[in-house]
Amino acid sequence: MVKPGNELLFLALGGSGEIGMNVNLYGCQGKWVMVDLGMTFADPAYPGIDLILPDLAFIEERKADLLGIVLTHGHEDHIGAIPYLAADLGVPLYATPFTAGLIAGKLEEEGLTDEVKLKVVDMEGDFRLGPFGFRYIPLAHSIPEGNALLIDTPYGRVFHTGDWKLDDSPQLGDPSTEAELRAIGDEGVLALVCDSTNVFQDQASGSEATVREGLDEVISAAEGRVLVTTFASNAARLKTLGHVAQDTGRKVCVAGRSLDRILRVSKSVGYLTDFPETIDFDEAMQLPRREVMIIATGGQGEYRAALARIAFDQHKLKLDAGDLVVFSSKQIPGNEIAIGRIQNELAAKGIAMITDRQAEVHVSGHPGRPELASMYQWIRPQIIVPVHGEMRHMAEQARFARMCQVPHGIVQKNGDLVRLAPEGPEKLGEERVGRLVLDGDVILAADGSTMNERRKIANNGVISVALAMDDNDRVVGDVQISLEGVPVEEDRDAFLEEACDAASDAARKNSGSESKLREGIRLAVRRCATDWTGKKPVVDVLIVRV
Repeated sequence: MVKPGNELLFLALGGSGEIGMNVNLYGCQGKWVMVDLGMTFADPAYPGIDLILPDLAFIEERKADLLGIVLTHGHEDHIGAIPYLAADLGVPLYATPFTAGLIAGKLEEEGLTDEVKLKVVDMEGDFRLGPFGFRYIPLAHSIPEGNALLIDTPYGRVFHTGDWKLDDSPQLGDPSTEAELRAIGDEGVLALVCDSTNVFQDQASGSEATVREGLDEVISAAEGRVLVTTFASNAARLKTLGHVAQDTGRKVCVAGRSLDRILRVSKSVGYLTDFPETIDFDEAMQLPRREVMIIATGGQGEYRAALARIAFDQHKLKLDAGDLVVFSSKQIPGNEIAIGRIQNELAAKGIAMITDRQAEVHVSGHPGRPELASMYQWIRPQIIVPVHGEMRHMAEQARFARMCQVPHGIVQKNGDLVRLAPEGPEKLGEERVGRLVLDGDVILAADGSTMNERRKIANNGVISVALAMDDNDRVVGDVQISLEGVPVEEDRDAFLEEACDAASDAARKNSGSESKLREGIRLAVRRCATDWTGKKPVVDVLIVRV
């Protein structure tokens, strides 16, 4: 059983080898701490599933040695699993005020306010957990209170960046200056555990201030209603959009529960206090089109978000020919089809669209190569540990860091147990990691029997066979068969007739044990379906004794 000795260990349970679902463990002198507890969104490989959660079996087996969970910032891929997994770990959560406000809302929704202890730490605050000392280091990002963590241990200091960028003109917050980061480097840093998302981008991510200029230009030229969609959590963008609305003489209407929540929490801790007063849906539809700007969720194609509902005329807000939709966000890989579906519907209605490919309407919240190079120069770590990326991103960051004279590096993935000190970095072994799915109100293994069965049904359809048999294993009456998702549309009746005959024949030939009888019928019906369709549907057999 892995128990940290006189050493500093690192183990990612999520977020290394993927973008999203960030969960990182540090181990030292018999104790563990967790940094972030995020989730990711499901893709079509998980039918019926919205959220994917990390498998925390490794630390659940060692939760007596877990001291706490420290959160870098409030994005879902860093805090989204908290309502589902934190209570079972039984340790306090630590977060700065804005992030804590988002977490508190999640815990309240799940009825967990009294079960999970949430400790609020001031910006730039510090605290200790056993052999670990933590200090929050503000960095620019696309959400208030993006933070790195400076983690002090008996074996060296770790600078864990979280998500970050450099921005000379941030719209929210007061990120650390070059001088402040250099001072941290002067004191010595063993390891830089660093965001890899934009490592292939040759340019810096850009300042939020340039987005205001780009949006001003685009929206001031629009004659009809304008809808701007962006990530709800991008409070800096919301501040920018508030200014743009005022610059262009438009009233703001907000569509999306997550936007309402971000605005509420932001104002409660002193952000976005100058955001313009919003109008409701009815007033937005009554005002002259030239005077309305809608801010809506759904820029990644989410079918239940506000933009999709507006596009498909399922919302109180309406758009018509001559109106404009601005996608003030980056298209996340994997969402192309969902986004295209919405854009095609908008185009069919004569609605114009602008993305970051046509105008300066978005900047990333993650560092490009120039920003990474600056961070290496300021922090001067002995070791680079890339995280928050697919394998190609992390391998490239390790290579780039070597080019920038970082002495050592290690490319790890979820489950790789790494010793950072002493005599590190060194991979010690591989531990269990995996994915869980939130299926309704139930948490299941992502590749367990339920999901495997659902995939089979989704791919091949299902046939249900019911027949009555007497004590002599003779079929009584007609075999009943129903099917869903089996491609026999025009030949349905002929297929059902043949499948019933196949079931009856199998029943006569497979007398004996109940299990042998049921399996013989199942195989016969499936063979019939395969002959007709080339598919192998799931076949369920019910035998009623009469």
